Amino acid sequence: MINYEDQWGRGNKMQGSSFCTLRFSFFLLQNFMNKKPDISFEFFPPKSADAEAAMWESVPSLAALDPTFMTVTYGAGGTTKDTTLKIAETMAAEQPMPIASHLTFLTTTRDELRGYLEELWGKNVRHIVALRGDVPKGKTFDDFLGDEFYKSTPEFIEDIVSMHPFEISVGAYPEKHPDAKSLDEDIATLKAKLDAGGHRGITQFFFDNDVYYTFMDKCAAAGIDKPVVPGLTPIHNFAGIVRFAKNCQANVPDWVCEKFEGLDDKPEEARKIATELLVEQSLDLAANGVEHIHYYTLNKSGITKEACEALGYTGS
Repeated sequence: MINYEDQWGRGNKMQGSSFCTLRFSFFLLQNFMNKKPDISFEFFPPKSADAEAAMWESVPSLAALDPTFMTVTYGAGGTTKDTTLKIAETMAAEQPMPIASHLTFLTTTRDELRGYLEELWGKNVRHIVALRGDVPKGKTFDDFLGDEFYKSTPEFIEDIVSMHPFEISVGAYPEKHPDAKSLDEDIATLKAKLDAGGHRGITQFFFDNDVYYTFMDKCAAAGIDKPVVPGLTPIHNFAGIVRFAKNCQANVPDWVCEKFEGLDDKPEEARKIATELLVEQSLDLAANGVEHIHYYTLNKSGITKEACEALGYTGS
């Protein structure tokens, strides 16, 4: 596990349009030596015909970059169960890389989830992003305490592993899961999920890479020795990202907000800023030895593809 503080020091935030010479030179050396980080992409089930068409246009564009895997999200309480399965099945049939299905357990019985897992395995979807899920409105955790439900994510993961040799990714939260009492408690939960059979963590999105580096140092101190992959999101709609980040308790730094001030009716300028931010964030991670970056694509390829191309990826 790399100690990021020892390698580069802290405080060189990505607030300008370029990195310090040392970091950028190191990245160029890495790229020259063909050590660019692995990449992976997340998609979500679209809610309209137009959105679905846009997603299926983005999938092959990003798949051409040869990602390590691609994932499809699963709506709260299984609300997109059938659509998630259909999208994952189609991707698995059309694309050469592994396809993962997100899967939440909180509101669904063990038998239902086992049946769904068998369906996924049979359709060559053999990577699971195992998550707890959120409590539906009008319900509490007490409504799901029966023996027919899983009690924890580690228990859920252990059962998945007992069924088939699925590859398993789990959620990680550099700024703490909203339900955790402390970051240390959350890191202990992450370790338990990985110890139960998770192959890697994938983080909630963040905009300040120092948050991730500090988190990784804390993970190493807690004895986590499996990969914890940074998750990055392009900013297609700044107001929307701010709302979503608030719900996730993910911080949007003031310096990011300042870059989008006055750009509500200037989409081209906003897109340029968003592209610069994602490229810089990706290059900074690569320069600091990060071996894999996961992108929350929001079903659009443009900005994410530019960031990957900056890392040295080219479509076939």
